[in-house]
Amino acid sequence: MEAHEAAVSAISTRVQIFYQKNTPFRLYHGSTNSTRHRKVDRNQMIDTSGLNHVLGIDWEKKTCLVEPNVAMDELVNAVMPHGLLPPVVMEFPGITVGGGFAGTAGESSGFRYGFFDSTINWIEVVLPTGEIVTASPDKLSDLFYGAAGTFGTLGVTTLFEIQLVDSKSYVELTYHPVTSVADALATIQTVTKDSTVDYVDGILFSLDRGVVVSGRLTDQFIPHQNFRRFSRAQDPWFYIHVDRTASRQMELVKEITPTRDYLFRYDRGAFWTGKYAFDYFMMPFNRVTRWALDYFMHTRVMYHALYASGHASKYIVQDLLLPEPNAADFIQFVSTKFGFWPLWLCPMKVDKQISMRPDLANGTYDKDKTISFMNVGVWGPGPTKYERFVEVNRQLEHKVRELGGIKWLYAQAYYTEDEFWNIYDWKWYNDLRERFSATHLPDVYRKVRVDMSKMSRSSETWSERLQSLAWGIWPVSGLYGVFMTLYERDYLLGQE
Repeated sequence: MEAHEAAVSAISTRVQIFYQKNTPFRLYHGSTNSTRHRKVDRNQMIDTSGLNHVLGIDWEKKTCLVEPNVAMDELVNAVMPHGLLPPVVMEFPGITVGGGFAGTAGESSGFRYGFFDSTINWIEVVLPTGEIVTASPDKLSDLFYGAAGTFGTLGVTTLFEIQLVDSKSYVELTYHPVTSVADALATIQTVTKDSTVDYVDGILFSLDRGVVVSGRLTDQFIPHQNFRRFSRAQDPWFYIHVDRTASRQMELVKEITPTRDYLFRYDRGAFWTGKYAFDYFMMPFNRVTRWALDYFMHTRVMYHALYASGHASKYIVQDLLLPEPNAADFIQFVSTKFGFWPLWLCPMKVDKQISMRPDLANGTYDKDKTISFMNVGVWGPGPTKYERFVEVNRQLEHKVRELGGIKWLYAQAYYTEDEFWNIYDWKWYNDLRERFSATHLPDVYRKVRVDMSKMSRSSETWSERLQSLAWGIWPVSGLYGVFMTLYERDYLLGQE
């Protein structure tokens, strides 16, 4: 803990300097799975990239102390030898503890445990004044709940106590084929009521074909069971395997896989978005090419290439949280408007306020009962013209709002400022910023908004116009992204 305390003290000192000068700062944390564009100005930065250690594991209390830049795979590797596991593990191994807390994250165990931040007992925060405090549901509770999902705009979170659960060696998977969106939602509702089920998500391959996947932690391995892995180069991508194994055969199938393979089953291919790289380069998409290019198909590498190539502004990468009764209407809208598949379904338990949306907690859509929510992952190519790309993203945002949902802000947000603060609770958020002396820091909207000046060619210099023209020539931008992943090889560029 001495090294941690020294690092936090140094951060506190630097934060005080910014506060005394009334100067805003951003955080450099060393890695990111956000698709938002960001620029790094080291003169206005707090570097927290060294806070990347698991400091302690308490087997009896089933907790661990973790710094914010510990990635999911590092956390799992640290606690599993002790027979323990985080209740919520984000499915990309490079997502950090701090990123999951500050940006909101919900995964296939979310129907049971809620969002990742629901598994945190307390946090250590360097306030914008430089003061170091701890916050929990019982101490500075407004800061504790406010810091989750507000992207570091209330201070610098430097330590977490995370809840743990008993781990087991394998996950027994059951694939439930479905023949419609209604069937998928009904099946998810059924399996989430099964107390023996630990994980649930779904993949829709079309309006009339999909698979709901449920998982159960187990130590029992029966030799005649179907054993499957998903982490090695020779293994299938998870979504392709699910499609071929269950949705096309329309049979209930059971398999068993190592727990770590299950947790990061979507790492290779980043769910299914990796296929678009093959399409872009006009490469054959088969078992041999996926094996040969496996190095490039893991999420840490793919996200690096995505930034370097500029393709983050060409693909729609959005997670949307809908009240479960409205999820079918939203899926129909996505099918009509975009027409790309698959779509991801992930049921979520919401038993506390969602960041900046206290009205979504405790079933306030209906005061007599708690309404369940469904996360819908919408990931696919957008229109090639930027103006049209912005337009369809705004249509997506408006539809989500019309249906009573919200979008995760790890992705690009196209709201105007008035639209944004009509959705999110400005008064609640601003009161917190004033109480904790954070008003000189960039607010959430400033961090997540898209700079619409890109739509105006008059704002570009001649060199920027020439670069845009070059970037528009196939396959210049894609090759540049590949080159940068090979040249830099650290995949540690990021800022919040």
